[in-house]
Amino acid sequence: MQTDCDVLIAGNGLAALTLALSLPESFRIVILCKNRLDDTASRHAQGGIAAAWSGEDDIGKHVADTLEAGAGLCDEAAVRTILSQGKPAIEWLLAQGVAFDRNHNDLHLTREGGHTCRRIAHVADYTGEAVMQSLIIQIRRRPNIRVYERQMALDVQTESGAACGLTVLDCRTQETYRIRARHTVLAGGGLGQIYAATTTPPECTGDAIAMAIRAGCAIENLEFIQFHPTGLARPSENGRTFLISEAVRGEGGILTNQSGERFMPHYDRRAELAPRDIVARAIAAETAKQTQDFVSLDISRQPAAFVRRHFPSIHRHCLSQCGLDITRQAIPVRPCNTTPAAASKPTPAAEPPCRSSTP
Repeated sequence: MQTDCDVLIAGNGLAALTLALSLPESFRIVILCKNRLDDTASRHAQGGIAAAWSGEDDIGKHVADTLEAGAGLCDEAAVRTILSQGKPAIEWLLAQGVAFDRNHNDLHLTREGGHTCRRIAHVADYTGEAVMQSLIIQIRRRPNIRVYERQMALDVQTESGAACGLTVLDCRTQETYRIRARHTVLAGGGLGQIYAATTTPPECTGDAIAMAIRAGCAIENLEFIQFHPTGLARPSENGRTFLISEAVRGEGGILTNQSGERFMPHYDRRAELAPRDIVARAIAAETAKQTQDFVSLDISRQPAAFVRRHFPSIHRHCLSQCGLDITRQAIPVRPCNTTPAAASKPTPAAEPPCRSSTP
């Protein structure tokens, strides 16, 4: 099987679908899915999307929070560029049909670790699923976008140092073939499956990063692997640890150790609302001092109706899979892998063996 297209995208998560929908409809676009179109790490995201949306917030505050959470490692210019697109991104998602939760006539915003105010737009506690469902509907409506499921990208094809397509494995027939493209995009997700505990699905095996390296791309920030502080401390589901959203702490959930002591105030002035890395390290330090390999996250101080309304999927999963009613009982949690920050580093076209051909 061979085909030609204008833009070939390896990956089918939020970044891949956003790109496909943002390109002109005159472009012939192919999306390669390692499994099904709706089976991605993006679908499992719970908490929401941060943007300076409310009248009490602004880009400057969001930048300041981000730089503090980044502990001096952020590229401030990149931070400002990305965060300035936060509100337009929410508006674009609304236009695609994403039904974010509302509070009267505006978006309902929640709070998460590292943020000094409420700025997280969300759909209950299944934001990723809601966003992906809306974008998939839009993808299916576009005649210029073809979706190839169960097709695994193996390697970037190059000519004269520029990407010109991909070698692909048909996972159903085990046959390989090439797709030639004017522009090739690697949006293949992370490498969570190298860790025993990860929130990512089985398909996240670092393929895109490996392909970029083999093609001669310069990769940066590979050392930055994010660990979510609160994965459910119960047997994983199909190799994926169930995530307990950071918004649970944002809405008043507290962390206690084996002795029932609330410990986060000893580690950071922001307590449970400290950035993820601080909370994850604190949990690791506490579990090292006790016999249990988890701590407890308790949201039961909130009214039961509030918990069920704001965290329906977490409530349902804990009840059905663990016999835990989170409106009355604490949730056993421990850190787990969630996302990498690695990316292909832009460099002058004359220098690298493989030039980027992303539009």
